[in-house]
Amino acid sequence: DGKYLLSSSDPDLSAEEIALGYKNLREAERSFRDLKTTLELRPVFHRLEHRIRAHAIVCWLALLLIRIAERQSGRSWRRVATELQRLHLVTLEGAAGAIQQTTAPSAPQQAILAALQIEPPPRITALEPA
Repeated sequence: DGKYLLSSSDPDLSAEEIALGYKNLREAERSFRDLKTTLELRPVFHRLEHRIRAHAIVCWLALLLIRIAERQSGRSWRRVATELQRLHLVTLEGAAGAIQQTTAPSAPQQAILAALQIEPPPRITALEPA
């Protein structure tokens, strides 16, 4: 019914501190789950320390970007990614030349980009006359 029973072995903690600790634990567990599923992180075997550190930093940055996108847009990462993956760059070629243009952003895509303070891509990105 939406109620939780939390317990702690530390008698000095208040109820609020215990609840916050469990909330932080749940968020950390969700982050590890997202690293494994959303980012499809798999074991990578590096033997040099600087490569291990670089790999960990890249993974951490990816997770940070996901959390920022979720919090600023108010949507789950799955929804953000699904909507933004519908933006496409199309190349049209003909006798007069070639043009590259992006699909027009839909209302949900515009809302996500605005929440993330990202300018929508320009409609025409390249024009090559024949």
